[in-house]
Amino acid sequence: MKGNPNAHLTAKERDKVSYPTRKLYNMGAIEGDVLDFGSGFGKDAEFLNSKGISCTNYDPHHAPDYPDKKFDTILCQYVLNVLLPEEQAEVLMSVSELLKPSGKAYFTVRRDLKRTGYRKHYVHKVRTYQCNVKLPYKTFFKNVFCEIYEYRHFTQVDNGKEGIFENPSSDAELISELATVYSIYDKYPVSKGHALVIPKRKSRNYFEMTDKEKTACQIMVERVKTILEKKYQPDGFNIGFNMNEAAGQTVFHTHIHIIPRYEGDVENPRGGIRNVMPGMGSY
Repeated sequence: MKGNPNAHLTAKERDKVSYPTRKLYNMGAIEGDVLDFGSGFGKDAEFLNSKGISCTNYDPHHAPDYPDKKFDTILCQYVLNVLLPEEQAEVLMSVSELLKPSGKAYFTVRRDLKRTGYRKHYVHKVRTYQCNVKLPYKTFFKNVFCEIYEYRHFTQVDNGKEGIFENPSSDAELISELATVYSIYDKYPVSKGHALVIPKRKSRNYFEMTDKEKTACQIMVERVKTILEKKYQPDGFNIGFNMNEAAGQTVFHTHIHIIPRYEGDVENPRGGIRNVMPGMGSY
């Protein structure tokens, strides 16, 4: 938040439930255990709890205790519009990680913004940021003021779009997800925690990806590495990808391997990835 320290001031300081949360409630879309992510003062959670729906609220400024479980429904109302791109990525990954495999998340973004960039907050008189946001998810509701996107794990959605990678298995465990890339555990792991980072748009190898996809993959690799360190406490990593049959590629869609390594998992680890050529690890 160093470049955008006043993001929490751009939200309307409302004293009642937000329009999109009331809309979703009236449409029967809010089910099960609920999280309001980026909740501000928590008025949406208060409203839902008063209706008998168990709702937890999280906000880095107003309710900073990060959730320690997964949820059936996650609400993220007017959060992305006030964040820089790298902050938006953090929110998208966090929501994907907190959502149950069968759950749904709803991202509401403004559709009445006329200008992107920094401005002076009309009440607090400090510099704040706003931008328009478009997500590659299903539009659940839209009017001239806002758009509500419905998000489900990529492993649970039949995207059915030409040029998109064949749908991953619905029983694949999602690790994290961004708008253009996702991560799952390898079906045939070579070590405990072996993970894959996969762009959603089909491409044969790293060099066919767009710059945006390459950046998203880098963000996801770092995110997954952090998750694996916390979950498995490995002693090292091999990170890379195979390109073309001569290099051992068998699935011809770009995917990056993140392979945790452990002390003693091989007799002599010297040379690391040089060992893809037998006998070339020692030098």
